[in-house]
Amino acid sequence: MPNRWNNIKWKLAEWMRGRYGGDALTKNLLWVSIVMWMLSALLGRSPWRMLPLTLGWAAIVFSTFRMFSRNIYARQRELARYNKITEKPRGFFKLLKNKWRDRKTHKYFRCTCGAVLRVPKGRGEILITCPKCKKKISKKLECEKEWILP
Repeated sequence: MPNRWNNIKWKLAEWMRGRYGGDALTKNLLWVSIVMWMLSALLGRSPWRMLPLTLGWAAIVFSTFRMFSRNIYARQRELARYNKITEKPRGFFKLLKNKWRDRKTHKYFRCTCGAVLRVPKGRGEILITCPKCKKKISKKLECEKEWILP
């Protein structure tokens, strides 16, 4: 029995050789299709139900086409365009995640040049040097209150 599964895996790997495979754009297209199908299910018997259903199927077809395509150069260009378009939103959500993670120990500031600076909390008056523009910024950081439990 194990030889049979190994044979199937080998044939599948041989068939996929030279094809593009999956990437971030393909994965996100699959998620878009799932969301569209859920939206069409929520719409019930509405005449607008067909629009998200069609868009979901189009996303599935396009992601499948991308995975099995042998034109790797074109798929890489599509991925580069996708990454360029989504760069700012991804950076924004990454910064929000980091701010939440460091909310107790660090404070985030934005320099006039646009750089985001992270400094430790509870240091009183602090002089920050921006690594991008070398501008010196003086900030007063609030001291952390220590709560003494009885």
